[in-house]
Amino acid sequence: MKKNMMLLILFSLFLSACSLNQSKIEYPKPPKEDVKDNYFGTVVNDSYRWMENDTSQAIKDWVETENKITFDYLSKIPFRDKIKERYSKLFNYPKFSAPFRGGKNYFFFKNDGLQNQSVLYIQKGLDGKPDLFLDPNKLKSDGTVALSNYSISKNGKYFAYGTASGGSDWNEFYVMNVSAKEKLNDHLNWIKFSGISWYKDGFFYSRFPKPSKGKELTTANEYHSVYYHKIGTDQKNDKMIIGDRNNPKMTFYAQTTEDERYLIIYSSKGTSNNALSVKDLSANSKFKTMVADFENNYNVIDNVGNKLLVLTDKNAPKNQLVLIDPNNPNEKNWKVIIPENENVLRSVDIIGGKIIANYMKDASTHIYMHSMEGKLENEIKLPAIGTVGGFSGKKNDDIAFYTFTSFTYPSSIYKFEVNKNKSSLYQQPNIDFDFSPYETEQVFYKSKDGTSIPMFIVHKKGIKMDGSNPTYLYAYGGFNISLTPSFSSSRLIWLEQDGIFAMPNLRGGGEYGEAWHEAGTKLKKQNVFDDFISAAEYLINNKYTSPEKLVCAGGSNGGLLIGATINQKPDLFKVALPAVGVMDMLRFHKFTIGWAWVSDYGSSDDSLEFGALYKYSPLHNIKSDLDYPAVLVTTADHDDRVVPGHSFKYTATLQEKYKGNNPILIRIGVRAGHGSGKPTTKIIEEQADIYSFVFYNLGMEPKY
Repeated sequence: MKKNMMLLILFSLFLSACSLNQSKIEYPKPPKEDVKDNYFGTVVNDSYRWMENDTSQAIKDWVETENKITFDYLSKIPFRDKIKERYSKLFNYPKFSAPFRGGKNYFFFKNDGLQNQSVLYIQKGLDGKPDLFLDPNKLKSDGTVALSNYSISKNGKYFAYGTASGGSDWNEFYVMNVSAKEKLNDHLNWIKFSGISWYKDGFFYSRFPKPSKGKELTTANEYHSVYYHKIGTDQKNDKMIIGDRNNPKMTFYAQTTEDERYLIIYSSKGTSNNALSVKDLSANSKFKTMVADFENNYNVIDNVGNKLLVLTDKNAPKNQLVLIDPNNPNEKNWKVIIPENENVLRSVDIIGGKIIANYMKDASTHIYMHSMEGKLENEIKLPAIGTVGGFSGKKNDDIAFYTFTSFTYPSSIYKFEVNKNKSSLYQQPNIDFDFSPYETEQVFYKSKDGTSIPMFIVHKKGIKMDGSNPTYLYAYGGFNISLTPSFSSSRLIWLEQDGIFAMPNLRGGGEYGEAWHEAGTKLKKQNVFDDFISAAEYLINNKYTSPEKLVCAGGSNGGLLIGATINQKPDLFKVALPAVGVMDMLRFHKFTIGWAWVSDYGSSDDSLEFGALYKYSPLHNIKSDLDYPAVLVTTADHDDRVVPGHSFKYTATLQEKYKGNNPILIRIGVRAGHGSGKPTTKIIEEQADIYSFVFYNLGMEPKY
């Protein structure tokens, strides 16, 4: 009897799975408007323009309908709950941040395992007893209010911090008295893309004007300005330091040197290249312009006496470190401290009277210590090929902390004693997972134009190259952002099921400096898609996998990558996962901070750039005669970086035009945004759903 019952259950699960696979999904048929735009003689239909209005009842109804279809589909996948249970177990381990000093205290973040947000602790010295200082989980019961920014005043008296609600980029700033652990009355609003830069009993920060009601998550962010807030005063009394009423699409960022002598103002017209001005606060002097154009990147590390140490790609695409006198900033007066070499100089820290230089070689980290004059003293050895975060430490500290991570190396914290040139393991997570059977290789393959592209591939040792391995291909390719080896607990779900993870370093990123970045921008953006397509072809041709077992994934600019790629080469992939993607390349610049991306993408307002954008725009190149892979689009209702209208219009169009049987679904998160600050509960739910969709559409059943 028991045996028959078990067979009956298995048979019903089989029937459920078959029906899920074979039945064609009935998608909603949203209304279409007669909206047309004329771009330099080319008329473009935009029938779903109404989906850009995220607060309308019509879009709320459409979202509800689409989510019901998606979650009904996912609920019928028989192993969905098992994947969620397994991921919860893999995620459930204590996680620590590197300690950082403020006054006489050290601070660090800790997550016990499944807490929605990490908790901030304080202790006196490195040997003191940790006490709870700030618990973001108490700000909202569902964990959707996250700590987004923080800074401690030089004297250690005040702790200023920002919170973001529901995944939005909008921040609210607050201040705490450190010794009393009490929140003060200071409350600042409408802050985005801002630091917290202390000067005496106050700080500089950046904000936008208050947006109109109901348009907070979509309206273009304009008239960014720097203000100074004095502790204990109302925000309405904050003094505006710099802004530009004649150039609304300009962003400003403030920085003070560690000794609070200099105020540095960065101004930018996009996501890269900036002008630079400086004010000597000790002399209450006027601002002096150090760099007036917007042709290169400049990052002030700190001051050395009355001069500034600056990391720049001016005449050095892979970056150099120079000393600039603010009173004589002409390039002919610069002193080169660390010249450009064959590797990318990513960042620099001054700790214990030494320059700690973080280099990137073939997309992995190498750390070198120099004297303040730039003389190379030694390399700081790392435990494996991977990525370093940090260093955290101050000019006069002899101790610094840094994190190290790699694909199969969970983020661990190291203590570095500068004078002894000694690294020691300070904190290492304990995960119930055996990493020894896995290995990471790096290969170099040729893109369409012959350019050599690096790619990391992670898999079990001794894997058979017979083309049958399920493979997850992930990339980004934009905005000078580099993808380097990092740990992901969700990726373990994939690896332990004999999956291969592949991550190519496409042009458009920063892996080989500014020239690499520029080669994937504007009229050259197709290089990025060619690089990704060539990565897929390499994996197939070398028998790692086959089109029936290949998944492609990417988020944000990477979501654009996936949308464009499956329009161009749908036959290469079985499953596609475009997340929070920029899908409408003709109108992206009209929402929130999208105008700043013109520096990478170009603009449909320019006739030449319009032609390039229209040719690859994911929304505008969906064709009814293509056999698309199974697609799961992910976005969120509070994403005000890449507004969800991109994914809404893309999904509605793809569902309308696609004639095949593969599912075209969209999963729309509630009280979630572009990704930052997402609570653990939502991370686990989303990743479990994504992997359930992937496994199911690859014909795999997890071995649990």
